[in-house]
Amino acid sequence: MGFRMGIVGLPNVGKSTLFNALTRTAAAQAANFPFCTIEPNVGEVAVPDARLDTLARIAGSKQIIPTRMTFVDIAGLVKGASKGEGLGNQFLATIREVDAIAHVLRCFEDGDVTHVEGRVDPVADAEVIETELMLADLESVEKRRAGLVRKLKGNEKDAVQQDRLLAAAQAMLEEGKPARLVEVEAEDRKAWRGLQLLTSKKILYVCNVDEASAAEGNEFSARVAEMAAEQGAGHVIISAQIEEEISQLDDEEAALFLAEMGLEEAGLNRLIRAGYDLLHLETYFTVGPKEARAWTIREGTLAPQAAGVIHGDFEKGFIRAETIAYDDFVAAGGEQGAKEAGKMRAEGKTYVVKDGDVLHFLFNT
Repeated sequence: MGFRMGIVGLPNVGKSTLFNALTRTAAAQAANFPFCTIEPNVGEVAVPDARLDTLARIAGSKQIIPTRMTFVDIAGLVKGASKGEGLGNQFLATIREVDAIAHVLRCFEDGDVTHVEGRVDPVADAEVIETELMLADLESVEKRRAGLVRKLKGNEKDAVQQDRLLAAAQAMLEEGKPARLVEVEAEDRKAWRGLQLLTSKKILYVCNVDEASAAEGNEFSARVAEMAAEQGAGHVIISAQIEEEISQLDDEEAALFLAEMGLEEAGLNRLIRAGYDLLHLETYFTVGPKEARAWTIREGTLAPQAAGVIHGDFEKGFIRAETIAYDDFVAAGGEQGAKEAGKMRAEGKTYVVKDGDVLHFLFNT
């Protein structure tokens, strides 16, 4: 499974520059990796993982297929979006469909790029969007609770659970806090996700800094880091301008450019990894002479469900998973060496797949 990250931000914060860099990077990858632009504002990029290249080299795989992340460039937002101002309705509808939000914040001074509020204050910018999302959620919650009255009189189990969760969200929102701060019990998590509250989405703050601040950040990004820590949110420092320039270079030129800027890797790589961490995602691998491939799962996924990411029949007919830890696969020089060293394990339906596992599934058709 991949996942969808929505890119949001006020006008002139670098949101479109960042998305353009992402899609150009993806287009450059198209010669080697599956890639598609689903819509003008949706693109998929390969998730960078050096382990996949290592596994492919050891196994002599003819093809390398990384897992992918989908980025959605969400329509720009202005104050009043919760009431339909600007492209507010489109913005709110699209954001419900993503798994997480990458909120691009302007952390640079530039007299040639006008800020919509006439000042550079990333924390205030974050509050503008958060407020609009909370207002939209509050309106939605109130309407939905009103619509449950008849079912509640009949004491319908699902309605009682839904109303209880909506009430918890409403109380949090009325305190001026996002719904993601509600503590949800394990048995309620599926129903909670089904509410699709805008402020229940996990958030990653993307500090768009000037080129000179790309390596260490600046006073603006430091304030965002402090805000993110207080909220339990993630943050990453990126120069959208640098990313756009890198996206137009070949690998060798890009590496030289990054070195000159004092950067170890492209910011987009950090953005993708931060997104993975935010959603508690992991990667497992399938490796053979035909292809080496990465697959995305959530932490805690059992072996049958991990198999189902490849194909539903794999999950339905699951027998066992032949499992080799990544480090063991590399140390033994491949699958055969791992077998001979006793490092291949036969795992059953209760096995929790680990990040980096190299798996081969056996199943009934």
